[in-house]
Amino acid sequence: MSDFQRELATAIGRATGAGFEVRSRETAPGGDISQSFRLGDGTRSFFVKTQAAARLDLFEAEAAGLAELAAANAVRVPRVICFGIAAGTAYLVLEYLALESRGDAARLGRQLAQQHRVSAKRFGGARDNWIGATLQPNAWTDDWIDFWRERRLGLQLKLAAKNGYGGTLQRDGEMLMARLDSFFANYRPAPSLLHGDLWGGNHGFLAEGAYDLSCPSGHRKSEYPCGEPVIFDPAVYYGDRECDLAMSELFGGFAPAFHAAYREAWPLDPGYATRRTLYNLYHILNHANMFGGGYATQAHRMIAQLLAELG
Repeated sequence: MSDFQRELATAIGRATGAGFEVRSRETAPGGDISQSFRLGDGTRSFFVKTQAAARLDLFEAEAAGLAELAAANAVRVPRVICFGIAAGTAYLVLEYLALESRGDAARLGRQLAQQHRVSAKRFGGARDNWIGATLQPNAWTDDWIDFWRERRLGLQLKLAAKNGYGGTLQRDGEMLMARLDSFFANYRPAPSLLHGDLWGGNHGFLAEGAYDLSCPSGHRKSEYPCGEPVIFDPAVYYGDRECDLAMSELFGGFAPAFHAAYREAWPLDPGYATRRTLYNLYHILNHANMFGGGYATQAHRMIAQLLAELG
C-alpha cells in the first residue's frame, strides 16, 4: 500500500469513526479537472478525487458548496466525508453512490425548483470557488447586472484577451456588457441558491441497490430508492435561477420531464429564451479559456446573436 493510500485510509477512519483498510481501488469517471477513483474495504466504498497539494482550495470550495446544497434539503448530493492532504496530494472523499443516467427526471425538476427558492439578501457567496479550473469570484453584490458584468462575463473576457482571443471578440463583448441592462428591462431576479455548473454530466440517479456504503452500519435499501436524483461537482453561489436552467440546456443530457416539471413548479419569465444565451455565454467563454478549440468562435457567434436581439 502506498503512503498516500495509508494516510488516506487513516483520514477516512478518523472521519467516519470506524477503521478503514483499503482492499480495492477502481478508476472512476470524475471530469476533466481531477483524478478520481473508488476505494473499498470489502464493506464500505468511497469516492475520492485528487489534485496537486496546491489545489486543496478547490476541494475546500467544493466541500463547502456540497454542504450548502445539502442544507437546502432539496436535491440529493453526495455527503462529504473528509478532505485534506495525504503524502503531498490533495484529496476530497465523498460517499460513494452507484448512479445511472436515467431516473426520476420529473422529481429532479421539482427538487431543483425547491432548491432555487432558497434565497439570500444579495448575489454571490460566502467564498470564491471554481468553475472547472477557473477561479469564480463570488463577492457579495447588491445588483445582479453588476455581478454578471463584473464577476462573470467581464472576468472571462479579460481571461480570453490574455489567452490571445482579442479583436472583434473583445470589441463586441464590451458592446454587449455596456448594454446588459436591456436584457432585464422587465425582469428582476431574486438571489437563488444555484448549483452553478449544472451540465448533464453533473447529475445522475441512484441505481438499483444503491446502498450508502460509506456509513459503518449502512442504510436500508428503502431509504435510497432507485431513480432518486443526485447532483454533484457544484460551483455554488446565489444568482438568477435561470443560470442553472440555461446550462442544463447547453450540452443536453436532461430529459424533457425535468424541464416540464421545473416549469410547472415555478414558471419561467418569457425573457428567459434570450437570457439563456447570455448566461451560457459565460460557460462557453470559460471553455474557450480552458480548452481552446472552436469555443472562442462559438462565443463570438453568441455575442453577435445577443447584440442582434437588441437591434
